[in-house]
Amino acid sequence: MSTADLILMADRIHTLAGDGLPTAIAVADGVITALGDRSGARDWRGPCTEVIDLGDATITPGLVDGHFHPVMGIGLTRGVDLSGVRTINDLECALRGVAVEPGGWLEGWGLDPNVFAGAPITHEPLVAAVGPDIPVFLLLFDAHSALVSPRALELAGITGPRTFTSGASVVCDAARRPTGHLLEIEAFDLVRVLLPDDGPADRRARLAALLRRMAACGLTAANAMDFEADSLDLFGALEDDGDLPVRWRCAPFVMPGAGRDGLDDVIARQHLAGRRWEVRGAKFMIDGTIDGGTAWLDEPDSHGESTACLWPDPAGYAAAARFLARHDIPIVTHAIGDAGVRYVLDTYAGLARTTVPHRIEHLETMPTELIDQLAALDVTASMQPTHCTGYVRADHTDNWSTRLGKRRADRAFRARDLRDRGARLVLGSDWPIAPFDPREIMAAARLRRPAGSRDVEPVLPEQALTARMALEGYTSEAAAAEGLSDVTGRLIPGHAADLTVFSRDPLTTPADELSEIDFPMTVVGGRIAHRS
Repeated sequence: MSTADLILMADRIHTLAGDGLPTAIAVADGVITALGDRSGARDWRGPCTEVIDLGDATITPGLVDGHFHPVMGIGLTRGVDLSGVRTINDLECALRGVAVEPGGWLEGWGLDPNVFAGAPITHEPLVAAVGPDIPVFLLLFDAHSALVSPRALELAGITGPRTFTSGASVVCDAARRPTGHLLEIEAFDLVRVLLPDDGPADRRARLAALLRRMAACGLTAANAMDFEADSLDLFGALEDDGDLPVRWRCAPFVMPGAGRDGLDDVIARQHLAGRRWEVRGAKFMIDGTIDGGTAWLDEPDSHGESTACLWPDPAGYAAAARFLARHDIPIVTHAIGDAGVRYVLDTYAGLARTTVPHRIEHLETMPTELIDQLAALDVTASMQPTHCTGYVRADHTDNWSTRLGKRRADRAFRARDLRDRGARLVLGSDWPIAPFDPREIMAAARLRRPAGSRDVEPVLPEQALTARMALEGYTSEAAAAEGLSDVTGRLIPGHAADLTVFSRDPLTTPADELSEIDFPMTVVGGRIAHRS
């Protein structure tokens, strides 16, 4: 073998290939060239080899976030972080403390609908906090709905109900007056387009900082569930300055009403790529969210909502998916409700097989027969454990569970059933909907409650993953989902040298202690992307 560019040594190296527990790994030209023990590592050295002994650390395949919104996310996370708000009083206090320039907007994000404790979501707290003359735009935590002030409605010319191409809506009271609650992207975009733009330099800086934070959390790659607006310019500009610290596979959105021109544009984008990013796939949404009443359920929720597909004619979704799949474009579909998951799986059953398997994102509530169908079709299930542990309560008193009722809430986020029945399961964050720290997410997958919160009752603990399953969801399962099992996801010679270094062993560390683990180093393509 050729001499190594980099040799890492650690007390444990989990290859996920079932071939023992080596303590040294060699890398050359971006790929793994050898594994063995510390004593044999001297044979791999050359005059320019960098050798690092990480001591009592653990090396694993590089972690991959299964669902992320990098470019969209840096635009959505503007203003006040409201993710810690728990009551109406908290919300009003958070808004009162924000300075707004004359003629400016008050923006916020991450607002949990549970703040309203089951009451209608209206702009009354906004008016109470800042008065009627300040335009306010608050994105709810799911990024599928927003709450805006009367002044914002006025500036957008929203005076009553609207008709949209998708299942979006302007929520109105009995007198047909807008309440300020805007459901789904088409509706809240009526206001969002009025917000001041970030400059290109600021957006580049924010994206670069985000990627550095991701690498510092052990992430070597992620699946971007958008490729819109200035994505090409941003990725290109960052690569002009050097290699990205995280690899990306991007899937452009296909929204209702896209038409043939929109589909042709998605096909054309598949040829776009850089050194560490590429466009591969097409992202659809078959429904919205349970919390917002826009999911697609077999039976209405407790508010009489969540009864329809996001596409006015579901057949339009199926036709678009068939068209793109014939061009070897993998289909990625957001499907949360049981009816939505069923329709997507029935659609996938008739699609052409693609090089990269088709995927379903979220899968929040579904009966067992759909799990079996998913596994039989070789469809990737992509789930976000902290969506469950952060917003759902075991006693069903949260907004999500109350809307569904006990029967459907008792089949929530069925991660273990998916694995046990042979389905491929990848894990991720859906940032900025939830934080992207993989330690928190793997802990949530194992505990079914937030790490460190031992007094919190787990949500359906029988759905907990093992420590190895949680790690596989970020590594070998993620590689298989991208059709890359032959080149990444395990640590064996010839595979890409994407490595994550944990200060402790993630397979033996108690889940409640995962957050105490550090990431001393992250390696992408054989080069150190992060070193603490």
